[in-house]
Amino acid sequence: MSYEKHLYAIVYPSEALIASQYNPAQFAQHYIAGSTRYYDGKVLFFEVDTSYRNDYFDIQSGLDALVPHSDGRPKATKFVKTYRVLEHIALGAMKNLYLTNPDGSCLELQEDNGEIATREKNILRIFAEIDPLSMLVLTRLNYVDFGKYITAAENPKSCPTLCYTQLEFDSDSFLEEFEKNSVMPAPIPCVHPSKLRNAIFELLSKPEKTTKGLSLDSNFNKIAYKTIRHGFMFASAEGTKFYRMPSNKEIEDKNFRFWKAMF
Repeated sequence: MSYEKHLYAIVYPSEALIASQYNPAQFAQHYIAGSTRYYDGKVLFFEVDTSYRNDYFDIQSGLDALVPHSDGRPKATKFVKTYRVLEHIALGAMKNLYLTNPDGSCLELQEDNGEIATREKNILRIFAEIDPLSMLVLTRLNYVDFGKYITAAENPKSCPTLCYTQLEFDSDSFLEEFEKNSVMPAPIPCVHPSKLRNAIFELLSKPEKTTKGLSLDSNFNKIAYKTIRHGFMFASAEGTKFYRMPSNKEIEDKNFRFWKAMF
């Protein structure tokens, strides 16, 4: 039996470029529950154009190794690379992005570089870095400008390519609530409210400062998909590639299984 060949790049929980005869939904289910590996959490991956080539990868060998099992089952995974994967994949070779719940349900996102990524002015944002960096950052920069900042070679905190997302957060509302209740629950996973307040005050008092780290680990696995603002961004020296996150209502209407399990 002949199966279509795919290339998938996993960006969370660990980097990998994988050749597979599974379609995206099958691949998501396999990575969560269908293999001998055990993992209980989110998986984030995108499909790569199978015609893409980079000397860093031996992609052709990986694709050639996709031979069905003796009983006719498709080959699930053939690892091509597990180190410094994202920085060696051109933005133009990235196809659709897939979000996976711990139950294996999967949501497909398409590229959408509309103005939604940059139109909000004069607000503080919280970005969760996903791959290869993983900090939680408070910043006055918008989606695109943060990407330029974090991929600039002269920046000592930079990386060649970064996957990140913005979290739902309103600094003014948070400060108002904190004044009323200093023991309020943390609005961002693993960031104490008082630390978040201090970081906001620091940025507001220093106009020349554009970013403030909140945590060395963004704890993406503890961040609810429901709190993703706008979507997911990939930034590099080439530019940016943005995947819009549907509204919770749209997800409920079109992909109820994913909506029911998303956290």
